[in-house]
Amino acid sequence: MEQKKILIITYYWPPAGGPGVQRWLKFAKYLPDFGWKPIIYTPENPSYPLLDESLLKDVPENIEIVKTRIWEPYQLAEKLNKSNKKFKAGQFDVGKNQSWKSKLSIWVRGNFFIPDARVFWVKPSVQFLEKYLKENKIDVVATSGPPHSLHLIGLNLKKKLPHLKWIADFRDPWTEISYYKHLKLTKSSDQKHRQLENQVFKNANITLATSYTDAENFRKNGANAVCITNGFDVELNVKSLHRKDAQSSIESSTVQQLNNLTSSQLTGTTQFTLSYIGVLEQLRNPENLWKALDDLVAANSDFAKNFSLKFVGRIDDKILQEIENSNLKNHILNLGYLSHDNAIHEMQSSDILLITNFPNESSRGIIPGKIFEYLATGKQIISFGPDDADVSTILNETKAGKHFSYDDSESIKSFILEKFDLWKSGNLAENTQNIEQFSRKNLTKKLAEILG
Repeated sequence: MEQKKILIITYYWPPAGGPGVQRWLKFAKYLPDFGWKPIIYTPENPSYPLLDESLLKDVPENIEIVKTRIWEPYQLAEKLNKSNKKFKAGQFDVGKNQSWKSKLSIWVRGNFFIPDARVFWVKPSVQFLEKYLKENKIDVVATSGPPHSLHLIGLNLKKKLPHLKWIADFRDPWTEISYYKHLKLTKSSDQKHRQLENQVFKNANITLATSYTDAENFRKNGANAVCITNGFDVELNVKSLHRKDAQSSIESSTVQQLNNLTSSQLTGTTQFTLSYIGVLEQLRNPENLWKALDDLVAANSDFAKNFSLKFVGRIDDKILQEIENSNLKNHILNLGYLSHDNAIHEMQSSDILLITNFPNESSRGIIPGKIFEYLATGKQIISFGPDDADVSTILNETKAGKHFSYDDSESIKSFILEKFDLWKSGNLAENTQNIEQFSRKNLTKKLAEILG
C-alpha cells in the first residue's frame, strides 16, 4: 500500500538543539511505521539559539527535506543589546534585571514582529508551498510552533487551498504563555495577536496541544483540539534500574549507550546529586528551592558534605550569580550545554531531577518536554509550578516524584531530606510506573490515528 504523505513545516530541525526540535524529529522517525511518509519544510539559513550536531543521527535516512531561505532581524537586535540573544530561545530579563535596552528590545519584539521575528518567512513560504502542494500529492500539512508565525503559513495555505487538511501543533500556547504579559504590548498589538491565534484555531482541521489543560483551553477558544504530549525515545536496561516491572520493555532507543552503563553509574553517584537539565530563565526560577538547599547546607553538616547541585544547559547568568552568592557556591557543578546524548547520561548519574514551570495559574497546562526523559530514567523528580498542574498529575500517576508551588518552603526540605536519607542507606529506589504511554512510538501511533 502506498504511504500517505505529510508535509511538516517546522523551524527547528537538526542541527538545532534544545527541546523544540525533538517533537517532530521523533514523529518523523516513527510515522513510516504507521503508513505515513514525512516531508520536512524548514529554513535553509536559520538562526538557532542552540546547536546539537548529535541529533543529526536521529534524522531518518532518505527523508525528503525541502528548504527555502529566511530573513530574521536577530542580528540587528543583538547589535542593539547582546542580551537579545536570549530572545531566540524565548528568554529575556524581567523585573529589576531589565535595563532600558532590554525594555526597548522587548517592546520592539512584541509590537513590531507579530507574532514573532520569523514572520518574514511567512509570505515567501506561502508562495513557494502553494506551488509545491499543487505539484505534489500531499495528504496533510502540519505546522509546528513556536515560532507561531509558522501557523500563519498554514493559515494562508488553508485560505488558498480550502480542501487542504491542516494540523496546527502548539508545542507551547500563544497568548496564554506566561511571558506573553511581559511583552509590553500595545492594545492594538495584543488584539492582533489574539485575532491571528483565533483564526488559526478556527481554520485548522485539528489543533494539537502538548498538555491536557492546553487542549481544554484551545477547545474553549474554538479549536478542534487534541492532546498528544511529548515523550521519551529511550531504551533502558530496566533490570539494572531495579524497576518493579523488570520484565517489561520500553520502546526503541536513540541513546544506545545507556545499555552499556555500569550498575553503579545507573544507580547513583558518590554524592547526592540534584540536577537541572536544560534552559533555566528568570521567569521559572525556583528561588524557594535555592533557599531550602541553602538552609540545609548551612544547618546539616552531613548533607553539606554529600550534596552536589548540577546544571546541564544554559542557566541565566543572574540566577547563577544568586546561587553562587549563597552557601551553595561550593556545591555547584555547572557543565554548560551538552549534546542530547550526554545530557541523558547526566540525568542517569543524578539522584533527583529538577523541573520548573512558570508560577502563574495560566501555566498549569505546560508540561516541559524534559519530564518524559526524566521519567524514562526512573529517577525521582522534584517539580515547581502552579497548583493543580498537569505535571503534578503525571508525577502522581507514575509515582515519579513530587510537585511544589513557588510558595512551599518547609515541605521542600522534608522531601529532599527524605530522599537524602534513602540515598545514604542505599534505598533510593527507582520505581516509576505506567510510563509506556509516553513512549515516542506510542504517541506517534496516536498521531497517525488522528491524521486518518
